[in-house]
Amino acid sequence: MLWAAGGAVALGFLILLEIAARRYGLPGPITNQVREVVFPPKSGFLLYASLALTMVVLTWRQRIIAIGAAIGIDVGFFLVRWAADIKVTDGHPFGNGALWVILGYGVIAVTRRTGSERVLLLKGVGLGLLLVAGRKAGDTWLLITSRTRPAVLDPYVATADHALGSPSWLAGRIVRATGPIGAHILDYVYIQLAVAAVAVAAYQLRNVAVERRFPRHHLVRTFLVIGLLGPVIYMIFPVVGPVFAYGADGGNWAVADLWPGTPPPIHTPHPIPFDEITPRNCMPSLHTAWATAIFIHSRKGPRALRFAGTFWLIATLCATLGFGYHYGVDLVAGAVFVVTVEAALRSLERGWDRSGIRLVVHGATVFGVLLASYRYLPTEMAEYPWVFGPLIILAMGSVVRGYVRTTRLWEPKAAPVRRPEPQPEPV
Repeated sequence: MLWAAGGAVALGFLILLEIAARRYGLPGPITNQVREVVFPPKSGFLLYASLALTMVVLTWRQRIIAIGAAIGIDVGFFLVRWAADIKVTDGHPFGNGALWVILGYGVIAVTRRTGSERVLLLKGVGLGLLLVAGRKAGDTWLLITSRTRPAVLDPYVATADHALGSPSWLAGRIVRATGPIGAHILDYVYIQLAVAAVAVAAYQLRNVAVERRFPRHHLVRTFLVIGLLGPVIYMIFPVVGPVFAYGADGGNWAVADLWPGTPPPIHTPHPIPFDEITPRNCMPSLHTAWATAIFIHSRKGPRALRFAGTFWLIATLCATLGFGYHYGVDLVAGAVFVVTVEAALRSLERGWDRSGIRLVVHGATVFGVLLASYRYLPTEMAEYPWVFGPLIILAMGSVVRGYVRTTRLWEPKAAPVRRPEPQPEPV
């Protein structure tokens, strides 16, 4: 019932986004996904990552068949395009096979499975399709933000960012100094965040095929909730980022060409008009939120997975700042946002109690106070950085510390091993 209700809500949400996109003359998430059944997909890596999620419900023999079928179908698509002299200029030349296999298992679940086996296979198919649908929905959300929010609040955020020392400007100069190698590495980490998430999720779901059930909480749930709630805040607090508002990428819409050479001067901020193309996707930083979620969920994995989670978080933070996509205060808001979401999901999993409610309320309050401060106290924050800078970090630290302390109390404690009592020696 829960999975059916979640699927119905997701489908309804996608239909609403499709209708909203059509009103602005744009293809919606459903249209874009249907196109990828035949046309070159935007991200073949994402489709194969989605197939990996679907395969957690399969046996090893079935997984080998599924991978082989996906690769075979992709080879077939490649040969047809080559024979027809069709050049792939947008997207990846592979990935259609993975989508076909996912849909094929959906058909198998309905026509060839019954009872609990059908439900389990449908859950696997739904999990894979949700990852793809989430990406398409996110792209549509970004287009909607650019069309419905003609004015952006970057001057407010840039002014408040002085409290943290305008870290995006410093990181931008460092990334440029590393040359093309450093930039390419960070860019790959930034755009392949979903693939890293699938690696962690696959570890968490590694026993599904044996136990024939999903764990109550895993990374995919957190990812989807972040993607669902985050764009709503984009609509409330539209920000495009320093590389657009204060850099060359903003063109004639930029306030000035200052990034990353010179931080903007402190002045009384006001909303500025911006184009109808650039997404208003900065506040909060969802890349930071997703990378932090990967870090949190990788903590219980083996050493290699913990190392990868730490690397992905650090590299993502460097990329978001170094490419000028976010301000420092965006990252703080993103970290508070994801810890609050994770606390709410874990409380929902184990049952709400006083500690869970207190943790979620604390995180939501801090998040709201941060956004209100960026909007209504940016000048004061910039004029007194030695006061507001530590306060911002302490506020974020209080949420993180509360989460760590509370979740440690939630962990089941192993029962102490009883030592055998000494027995009297026979006489």
